[in-house]
Formats: sequence, structure tokens, C-alpha cells
Amino acid sequence: MRFVSSRPVLFLAVSALALSLAAPSLAQEAPEPAPETPAEATADAQDVEPNGDPVPHIIIADEPETPEEPKVAPIPAVWAPIPLDAQKNSAYGLYLAARNALTSGESAVGAAYLARVYALTPEQPRVREQAFTAALLAGDLDEAGRIAPTDPEVSPVIVQAGRLVQAVQAYAGGDARRADDLLKAAPVGEPHDRAGFYVQGWIAAAAKDWDRALAMPPTGFDPVSALVARSNRARLLEQRRRYDEADAEWRDLTSHAIAGALFRQPYGEFLERRGRRDEALAQYDAAVTAGTADRRVIQGRERVLAKGRPPALPSFREGAAQALRTAADQMIAQRAHEFGVVYLRLAQNLDPSDNTQLLVGQTLIQGGIEPAGRAALAQVSEASPALYAAARIQTAISLGKAGRDDEALAELRRAAAVRPDEAGVAYMLAGQLMQMNRYEEALDLLNGPLLNTADQGYEVHFLRGAAYESLDRDTEAEAELWAALQMQPDNPTLLNYLGYLWVDTGARVQEGAAMIARAHAAEPKDGNIQDSLGWAQFRQGQYEAAVVNLEGAVDKEPANAEINDHLGDAYWAVGRQREAGFQWNRVLTLDVDDKRKAEVEGKLRDRLGQDPTGDKGLGSAGGATD
Repeated sequence: MRFVSSRPVLFLAVSALALSLAAPSLAQEAPEPAPETPAEATADAQDVEPNGDPVPHIIIADEPETPEEPKVAPIPAVWAPIPLDAQKNSAYGLYLAARNALTSGESAVGAAYLARVYALTPEQPRVREQAFTAALLAGDLDEAGRIAPTDPEVSPVIVQAGRLVQAVQAYAGGDARRADDLLKAAPVGEPHDRAGFYVQGWIAAAAKDWDRALAMPPTGFDPVSALVARSNRARLLEQRRRYDEADAEWRDLTSHAIAGALFRQPYGEFLERRGRRDEALAQYDAAVTAGTADRRVIQGRERVLAKGRPPALPSFREGAAQALRTAADQMIAQRAHEFGVVYLRLAQNLDPSDNTQLLVGQTLIQGGIEPAGRAALAQVSEASPALYAAARIQTAISLGKAGRDDEALAELRRAAAVRPDEAGVAYMLAGQLMQMNRYEEALDLLNGPLLNTADQGYEVHFLRGAAYESLDRDTEAEAELWAALQMQPDNPTLLNYLGYLWVDTGARVQEGAAMIARAHAAEPKDGNIQDSLGWAQFRQGQYEAAVVNLEGAVDKEPANAEINDHLGDAYWAVGRQREAGFQWNRVLTLDVDDKRKAEVEGKLRDRLGQDPTGDKGLGSAGGATD
């Protein structure tokens, strides 16, 4: 089938741009009474623009995994008396209101309710743990630090996170010595030991505890984390004005066979600050030659050639925030999104930036907490057009997944307003317009100067072809789809789309069927492509084979009106009239466009003698026999 809904088209748009936080586990449901208070509605390696703005790393949001709910101790069945707050709200009611808010993705509301529950029931360690976790998720780090659990029965994951939060928040509040003392008294353990050690050096330096600040990483660290820790040490050696030792550390890091390329850019900046421009240029050139140069390397090279001012060495707070962002990157790479969010929020509290705020929103969305992610993205300012546009795009994608297309379109228009010359934003906007069946408006963008260029990618040709096909401009659609296929000859989506067009119009049935067969071989689990295969067989008179494939397609896409319609046609062709009637009646219960609805009603009326507007039950064949 053609992708009548253009969500696959929008997915291509996301891919072209190169874009589980489970709700805190909740105690067993408390007994009655019902709540009196209802739930309220509610990179470290970042590239930069030529003007100094960071270039956002747009992340593809993975489908969140459904976590297994842990076994937890219930709130007591009987409290005597039931704890009530000043407004006469019970702990039970507040707890259930919190549970409802958290499961709805309203993390700030849920955290506020849990804080009130904890104030009423401080003897409940599980409530304290949940209130702590919810406060972290909502970004209330001061509250999280205040109530960080220490009970022995609480998971070490939570206890160690609490230690990290308390130390970093003490430093953020201006008390580096207390933060250093906290980390000395109780070093942060697994799984937060990397983040704890990375940030420890910067906090210790701020507290003038240089022996701890310059300590080598523990022997138990994995190789990559040990190298990252040593890069922090090199920066701190420079802060301490032990330049020869810093230089030796950087030289050793850049000589590493596999990871050495990661450190050429910061080593180059060190060399620039030391006035060794030729050596800095050699580091940047080596990165370019090895194919590992990012925008910062290119800018560093240009800066050296222009004899520009070297970048400043990070302050202690900036270094600590950067260390936490690096730890977040590592956790996110391991799909531990909840830890990544905690580290990013701590970094944002130390050194606020739109870049870190964008990463918070992205990571929340990756973890499946979409409302909280959108709320975080809404805080990205327009100070950097690149970051603001990226936040709007991420928000639009999230809203689109929720079926809130008008809001998604508004977000993309905001992105386009600040990046009017950005082809990627125009392409995303065209994809959203396609999703909303606004094909002429999409074509205005696709045929405009930003996208209709000599070097346009296959994605643009494909999207333009899909728009033409939706407007029944088949000749123009065929030309665009053919152009896309020449650029991506083995792409299953393109093979299926053009193949179906040829089969359905009868223009080149045999060739189209062969292309669809190739697409199905590449993507055998795709119900849309299997429908195309079955429909190609139907159009060639291979009705029994068509039934088999169309049944399989319906199994994979049971709510797709076009596939159900095709199966009805195939059943009719092999004499299974009652089943044909069932499928056609089912089509009318699905999301069906007016044209197909009229066609299906005609089949029911003309072939089966049914009145589709009457009260006949689903699947009634109007007296027809098998």
C-alpha cells in the first residue's frame, strides 16, 4: 500500500536530520478513602556554530522499554489516626494523587504531592525514596538533597544518587569545602561512581584540596572512564599552573591508539593557551586527516591561522558541570536515561546553559517521559537560534507522536521563524504538513529554494513524490520517486512506494510487483509492504496467494482501512463472500477517507445487497452464501 498516513514520511524527515525514564516506582495502592485532593492538570563534545552557538546533537528518540514494577512495601493498611495536613487532606489521598500525576507524566505535580506525603509520614522509607526520585525527575534538586534516603533497606542506586546530589548541591550553593568533606566522608559508589569521581576533582580544587583534586582515577575504572578522568586531571593541572605535567598528560592521552582522537581538540586548546600555535595546528590537522574533526576542531584550526584569542580554561564550576555532562553522555549511551537526566540537571544547576537544558529535554523524551521532556524543552531560550530551533523540533516530534498535529505544526513554524534559511527545518515542516494532508502547502516548501536544489537528497525527492501522488498527479509523482530510487536503489520504502504506484495505476504491473517483492524480502515484518505484495498478486490474478499475504498484512496492521479493504476484495475474488462482507463492514468502523468509504459502501450495496447506513451487524452478508 501507499503510506496514506505520512507518519513514515515524517520519520524519514527525522532520520534525515539525524534527531526509561519510568515514572518513579510507587508503593502498593493505598486502601480507601479516595483522595480528597485530585491530581492537578498540569555534551561535552558539542559542536559550535561559526558565531559560537553550540550545534545541537539531535537525538532519535527510542521507544521506551516498559520497566518491571519492583516489589515494594505497602503503606500500612491502618493508620491511627490517619495523617492529615493543615487542609485536612489525608496522606492516602495525597499519595494517590501523586501516583495519578506521575503515571500521567506530570512529574512536577507528582513530586509536589509526594513531598507533602513525606512531610506527613517521615517514618515511611519507601515514601521518602519515591519523593526523592520524583524531586530529581522534576528538577527540584534542593528538595532531593534535603530528603536523600540513607536507610539500609533502600536500594544503593538511590542512596548513592543521594550522596552525589547532596555534594553537588552544596557546591552549587557556594560551600565547596562542605561538598568536599561530604565526598571524603562517603565517596559516591556504583553506579554513580564515575560521575562522583569526575566531579570530585573540580570540587576539591575549589576547596583548595589539591591532593584530592589531582588524584589518579581508581584502578577499577573501565578504560574509557579512566581516560576521561585523566582529561579532567590535565585541565586541573593547568589550573594549578603545573603546565609540564598537564602537557605530559595530554600527550599521553592523544597517543592512545583508539581513544586518542577524542583528546586532540582539548589538547590543541591547551597548546593555544601556552602560545604554541604551531603545535596546536598540528593537533587540529591530525584530527582532520584522521576524519575525526568536529566543528570545534575546524574552528580551532581557523582561530590559530587567524591568530585569534585562545579559548579560556574552564572555571571550577564550569569544569564540574562539563564533567557531569560527560558522565551523562556515558549513561545515556548505556540507555540509563534516568541517571543521565539527574547528572544533566546537576550540571545545569552549576552552570546554566540552553545547551544543557536542551539535553535534559531530549533525555527525558528518550526515556519515555514526554510531558516532562516537553516542559524542559520549553525553557530553551531564543538566545541561540540553533538550540531554540532544535528544542522546537524535538517538541514537535513529541507532540506529533501524541497526535497533537496542530501544536506540532506551531512548534515547527517557530523553528522556521528563527532559522529561515535552514533546509532541515523546512523539510521537517513539509513533513508535518504532509502528515496533516496539507499537500499543496508542503509542495510550496518542497519546490522552494531551500529544498529544490541541485544537490537535494533522496528524502526530498521522496517527500515531493508522495505529495504529488496524494494529489493524484501520478506522472510528477513517478518522476520524483524514480529520482529518489536512483539515489537509494535498495531502499525498501522507495521500492514499495513506487512499485505500488505502478501496480495500483496499472502502468507497469510486472515491474512494480518485482520491486515490491524486493522490498518485502528486505522488510518481511512490515505490514504495509506485505499488503503491497498481496495487492500486486491480486492485480495479476493470483487470488489465492493474495489472500494469504493480505491476511498476514491485516494481522500486522489490523486498524488499517486500506489493507482491510484489499483483503475484502481478495476474499470476494475467491468466492468467500461472507468474509468479504465482514472485511468491508470493518473498513467502515476504521479511520477511512471519504473516497474509500464511498467505494466500500458501493461494494456492500451492489454486491451484497446491504444498506451500509442501516443497522446490520458487523460482517452481515445480507443473506449471501459462502
